[in-house]
Amino acid sequence: MKIIITNSNDQPIYLQIKEQIKEQILHGELKEKTSLPSIRKLAKDLQISVITTKKAYEELEREGFIETFPGKGSFVAAQNKQLLKEKQLKLIEDQLAKVINDSKAFNIDLEEIISILTLLYEE
Repeated sequence: MKIIITNSNDQPIYLQIKEQIKEQILHGELKEKTSLPSIRKLAKDLQISVITTKKAYEELEREGFIETFPGKGSFVAAQNKQLLKEKQLKLIEDQLAKVINDSKAFNIDLEEIISILTLLYEE
């Protein structure tokens, strides 16, 4: 599991951790039942507070991405395949919404965006 914390990001550190783990789960890089580093180990590796990593793990658990078992650790939760697909589609929709907003700001029409998407998708 790879997590990169950046100070130039306006996002709080716990959110950076949460979003990166969530993204790795959604992209299939972290499979269900995969063991995550302990809260203390992750804090030590990232050189941040244990409280920060604990908050990230708590939010991931609240959203159903991980499960924590006392004495055993935290693991990627089994995902309902249909729910996982919905979360993946939502991620794509959010990214496409940004592309659409940018293309409107740059006066790039829909046909050009479709051409770019088609070209990139077929690579």
